[in-house]
Amino acid sequence: MFRRKLTALDYHNPDAFDCTDETQFRNCIVWLEDQKIRHYKIEDRGNLRNIPSSDWPKAYQQYLQDVNCPFGGPERQEALDWLLGLAVRYEYGDNGKSSVLETLCSSARPFNSPDFKAGVMALANILKIQRHDDYLVMLKAIRILIQERLSQEAIAKASQNKEGIPVALDKHILGFDTGDATLNEAAQILRLLHIEELRELQTKINEAIVAVQAIIADPKTDHRLGKVGR
Repeated sequence: MFRRKLTALDYHNPDAFDCTDETQFRNCIVWLEDQKIRHYKIEDRGNLRNIPSSDWPKAYQQYLQDVNCPFGGPERQEALDWLLGLAVRYEYGDNGKSSVLETLCSSARPFNSPDFKAGVMALANILKIQRHDDYLVMLKAIRILIQERLSQEAIAKASQNKEGIPVALDKHILGFDTGDATLNEAAQILRLLHIEELRELQTKINEAIVAVQAIIADPKTDHRLGKVGR
């Protein structure tokens, strides 16, 4: 599942790489740090380079934390995929050319490929989205979150300071009774939030109507043509 990225980074014998082999895995991590990521100074890489050491897992875990990897040591495949992605970004920036990306995109990546699934899982973990057995469901959840929370409009709206207005719930009639005071209060809050959303929707509709009217209800007279209109 890592072949394309390893190939793009000119890793030796990427086709034979086995993530489950402890020695290969450790050597790959050290190679990424030494050749591509270079987060540590050379003199600070000793613990990570000491591959046979029983303390290597601790050094590896510390390394993941230092590079701000969202995955921990036990999540081996996800962490390695994330590190490979980081190395690709650094390599692309260092070279100032698209050779790495061209290598990664040289062949189609089907949606059911292991590396695509791993990418979805990694992105979901970064965005703190609950995992699901169907990765396509997770992909849909990622799209919704990005549209609603991370779009330019959503960020601009969230950055606006809004002062809340105190509301006395006992002055608003719910219209039904759930038999539980807490549920009744929750239902009142949900209804008020829904009304607020409807008001925002009506405001946008009014703005759209005004914009359309400004176009069609303001004809221009062209005396040279002897007619009225645009």
